[in-house]
Amino acid sequence: MVETPMQAGSATQPRSPLSKQRVLGAAVALADEGGVDALSMRKIAQALGVVPMALYKHVANKNELLDGMIDVLVGEIDPPAGGTDWKAIVRGRVLSARRMLLRHPWAPEVIESRIKARTTPTPAVMEYLDSMIGIFRAGGFSIDLVHHAMHVMGSRLLGFSQELFEDTSDRAPDPDAMPPEEMAARYPHITALAMAVAHDPDSVVGSGCDDQFEFEFALDLTLDGLERLLGRA
Repeated sequence: MVETPMQAGSATQPRSPLSKQRVLGAAVALADEGGVDALSMRKIAQALGVVPMALYKHVANKNELLDGMIDVLVGEIDPPAGGTDWKAIVRGRVLSARRMLLRHPWAPEVIESRIKARTTPTPAVMEYLDSMIGIFRAGGFSIDLVHHAMHVMGSRLLGFSQELFEDTSDRAPDPDAMPPEEMAARYPHITALAMAVAHDPDSVVGSGCDDQFEFEFALDLTLDGLERLLGRA
């Protein structure tokens, strides 16, 4: 029997309309799989089953795409917990931001680069930072102390931090590096530290320092210092 157009249509599931959220969600998923450098409009279009030109109705260019992806990720950070303990609330949100970034290892570089490239952060980042300022203010911080707090917390507010030392073991050996014996003689304190510190083979940055411990150590040290300054005020 020949199928009528109505019968054919009834057997076909309607496709979800393309939206900016669907485009950004697909982009985040692809970046999780292959890294943000491998991301392209063509791959996003293939994942969504549309032609690449259809995407430009929702994101004008690569920078707008990356900005939107950042907002998607910031939306994954837990809202502030209840209560009046500013220190616990800030700590909980920052660690939630860190869990988000551990799910999306490509995100810190993109967030840092786009914040530097824009005159103002994306709307979701602005709302998040405004909320964090509000938590400090509700905890009794003066505007001046909040200003210092936001500076000292820096990128840690978004779940990552810039590290001074690159101690991962997956780098190529330096052909100009001095022999270990000479290193120990010339830099005894560095050598002693390098030999003594605990290392985490499953660290998200590779075989190096326990990055989760170091992140929380610095976060708690910062919050303790701010608590002391608040007490003096």
